[in-house]
Amino acid sequence: MADAIDMAQQRSEEVLARSIAQIIHRPVAVSASFCEECDTPIPEARRRAIYGVTRCVSCQQIFELKATHFKGH
Repeated sequence: MADAIDMAQQRSEEVLARSIAQIIHRPVAVSASFCEECDTPIPEARRRAIYGVTRCVSCQQIFELKATHFKGH
């Protein structure tokens, strides 16, 4: 018979597997020509390097810093 720790571990593994599956099967959009934040053109090299890019480098850096800050890291 499974105890509480075994059931919690199984649940954790199921959640992790589901999260990974969602990321792997996530639809990827075509790269944007203009940044969705500041409306500046996104260079062709960046659009080719990162499929589905929607922000210029500067706006992406700001977005990532804000995301890290709000996560509490």
